Amino acid sequence: MDTYPALHSRAALGAARICRPGTARQQVTLDSPAMDVMTDLTQVAPAVIEPGATMEAAHQYMMQRGVRLLLALDQGDVLAGLITTTDILGEKPVSLARERGMRHSEILVSDLMTPASRLEAFDLARVASARVGHVISGLQEARRNHALVVQQDASGQLEIRGIFSLSQIARQLGMPLQLPEAAGTFAEIEAALAGG
Repeated sequence: MDTYPALHSRAALGAARICRPGTARQQVTLDSPAMDVMTDLTQVAPAVIEPGATMEAAHQYMMQRGVRLLLALDQGDVLAGLITTTDILGEKPVSLARERGMRHSEILVSDLMTPASRLEAFDLARVASARVGHVISGLQEARRNHALVVQQDASGQLEIRGIFSLSQIARQLGMPLQLPEAAGTFAEIEAALAGG
C-alpha cells in the first residue's frame, strides 16, 4: 500500500498507565455546558428494543447494558416510544395484569412504554447554549428522570440526537439528584452543591 506509509510503533513500551473512562473529563458543575452531560447518540449506540418484546426481556436487557431507559423502535427504525425501569418495576405492570387478566410474563414493552406521540424533547439548538443547571431545572419541571434531545437531519426530518438522564447527571456532578414529590428548585440544588 504505497498510498499509506506504514504507521511506526514505539520500540519498547515500558511502564504505562491504563486510560479509564471519564479520566480525561473535567469535573462537571451546574454551570458546565449541557452537552457535557448529554448521551450523544452520534458517539454512543442507543439501547433499543422492539415494542413487541416482553417486559421481562426489556428489564433483562436494561440490566445487561446498565441503563434505565430503552428506546422502542418500530420496524422502520422509527421511535415508537420509550420504556424505563420505573415503568417495569412500578405499579403499572401489576395493575395492567389485573385489568387484563394476564400473566406478568405476557406484558409487552408496547403495553408499558410511553408512546412517541406523548413524549417531549429538548431541541439540540437550545441544548447547545444551555448549562447543566438548565437541564436539571427542565427535568424537574417536567418531573422526568430522562429527556430526549432532537435535531433535524439534512432533509428536515426530526431525529433523536441525545438523551439526558438525571441519574447520570448526578454521577457526573458527584451529588444525589432526585425528583421528589415536590420537585426541588434550582436554588435548592445550588445550595446543596455549595454545602457539599
